[in-house]
Amino acid sequence: MAFKLYKRAVEKNNINAIHDLGYCYQHGIGTEKNEIEALELYQNAAKKGQINAIYDLGYCYQHGIGTEKNVIKAFELYKAAAEKGQIDAIYSHGYCYDYGIGTDKNKSKAFDLYKKAAKKGQIRATYRLGYYYKHGIGTEKNETKAFELYKDAAEKGQIDAIYDLGYCYQNGIGTEKNEIKAFNSFKAAAEKGQINAIYDFGCCYQNGIGTKKNEIKAFKLYEEAAQKGQINAIRDLGYCYQNGIGIKKNDNKAFELYNKAAEKGTERNKIKAFELYKEAAEKGHIDAKKMLLL
Repeated sequence: MAFKLYKRAVEKNNINAIHDLGYCYQHGIGTEKNEIEALELYQNAAKKGQINAIYDLGYCYQHGIGTEKNVIKAFELYKAAAEKGQIDAIYSHGYCYDYGIGTDKNKSKAFDLYKKAAKKGQIRATYRLGYYYKHGIGTEKNETKAFELYKDAAEKGQIDAIYDLGYCYQNGIGTEKNEIKAFNSFKAAAEKGQINAIYDFGCCYQNGIGTKKNEIKAFKLYEEAAQKGQINAIRDLGYCYQNGIGIKKNDNKAFELYNKAAEKGTERNKIKAFELYKEAAEKGHIDAKKMLLL
């Protein structure tokens, strides 16, 4: 119904409808997806000064939707929409400076733009601003502000903020330690699919943080996070197999997982893998002996 109404309004040259019709084509709302048609409508509306179209056109160029990727054009369009006050564009303009997309990295400019967008209620900007305060990026470190911003973004459903809020509660960053709140935050983020939260949720069950120990649940959560590529989960899953935590002992499986974690390259994983290689070599595993000789 909305699609048909937008189409009629476009025939009357309604600028907002031109953008909205493009949005329908981009996301397949009331019609089949057609990213090329979406791009053309955004271009048409953007030329007429429709700020959401300018932003969405930038998004298309950044991600190659209906056109080839062009991060320089994306940056310029985000900048233009941001200067007109488009909230998501202000965030995306900051994000470009944050990661060097279509421009040189500039953490101070990113901080200023995140702050501006966060004041207008942009949730992702609120989270990134918290991250900047926590790590002292583009500003002085302020863990109390970081905690408050994570809490604000988490209450609005931002997944990474929910996870980082749990981390703050667990480690007393910007707030008092509270293992039960940490557990609940990890649980909430894990249920939304946040990979690090799935791993830390498992750690809570293994070590009894904010809940009773449950090694079977810990193992299952490590397994889930490992399948999604979480490096620490791959390593700790190996540890579970090595020591029979939540699963029957299996040195071969442990060896395989430590090897996989070592390939991911962190020093801790390499050391842990070496320890297991040594132990396996002493038990006569040929592959492990070969690895120790490398």
